[in-house]
Amino acid sequence: MAISLRSRPTVPGSRVLAYGAARGDLVVPNDDLVGPIDSSDEWIRQRTGIVTRHRASAELGVKDLALTAGREALERSGIAIDELDAIIVSTISFPYPTPSLATWLAGQLGRPDVIAYDISAACAGFAYGIGQADSLVRSGSARNVLVIGAEKLSDFVDPTDRSISFLLGDGAGAAVVGACEQPLIGPTVWGSDGDNWSTIRMTGSLTEFRDGTGPWPTLEQDGRTVFRWAVWHTAKKIREMLELSGLTIEDVDVFVPHQANMRIVDELAKQLALPERVVIGRDIAETGNTSAASIPLATHRLLEEGAAGSGDVLVQFGFGAGLAYAGQVIVLP
Repeated sequence: MAISLRSRPTVPGSRVLAYGAARGDLVVPNDDLVGPIDSSDEWIRQRTGIVTRHRASAELGVKDLALTAGREALERSGIAIDELDAIIVSTISFPYPTPSLATWLAGQLGRPDVIAYDISAACAGFAYGIGQADSLVRSGSARNVLVIGAEKLSDFVDPTDRSISFLLGDGAGAAVVGACEQPLIGPTVWGSDGDNWSTIRMTGSLTEFRDGTGPWPTLEQDGRTVFRWAVWHTAKKIREMLELSGLTIEDVDVFVPHQANMRIVDELAKQLALPERVVIGRDIAETGNTSAASIPLATHRLLEEGAAGSGDVLVQFGFGAGLAYAGQVIVLP
């Protein structure tokens, strides 16, 4: 006898309902970091575009940043807490391998029985989360999904490292994704380049640190390789993403790539031939590189400052360790 299983009713599309944000409580200027790397404020500005970065004090954890950002996004979304069905958190800096930060947040937010899990896609993590949230909503598995990118990267910084230490900041950005009668989140373009797995890496493992055979793991990168890969590979994927969404560069109002480095942001805009009217996220200048949190933080800032508004077409694209990448076209709430 053939078995025919029922499936959940699907919905035609999803949309972002609201954003939330939280930054580290300490503002750290370049001059505070230049001594151990034998550098200068001018060198960091020219190389990265960063003037200051936000970092979290010892008593402020990545979970606290995630909770603040998540609460703001939920409050602004207008949904009731019992309408939230899933929480996805992207982080590489939550200090507990298990249980997940997402399940802790579920309890703190008063919705302990939801779908809840963490993902590790580094700087592409928020866009990975949005892609998964879109699929959950459209498949009927969830009505509303809270997506958070949260990092306290200052816990994994070697102050003497000249490749990445001065780039990194702490923060969390969040978005609520819900059902819609038409798609207001375009198809996700995502993937990875495992051949470059070690281009952005940790200096060692936790087990090596435990056994006394290695240092506390911190982040480092091959900066030139990352720059070349990010510019050429990412521009191609963004064009592919626009084509899948049925749009062209002329339809874009806002561009928010991962806030890795201002030079990468500027070069991407050049490679894509973005019209001058397009608003570009440049949150890195004041917040630093916050990995999975950087795209929602930059988008939140543009909305708060009025540089971007409801109905604008946003192109977001994340790329980082792995080398993982992901992006979408989003119509802003």
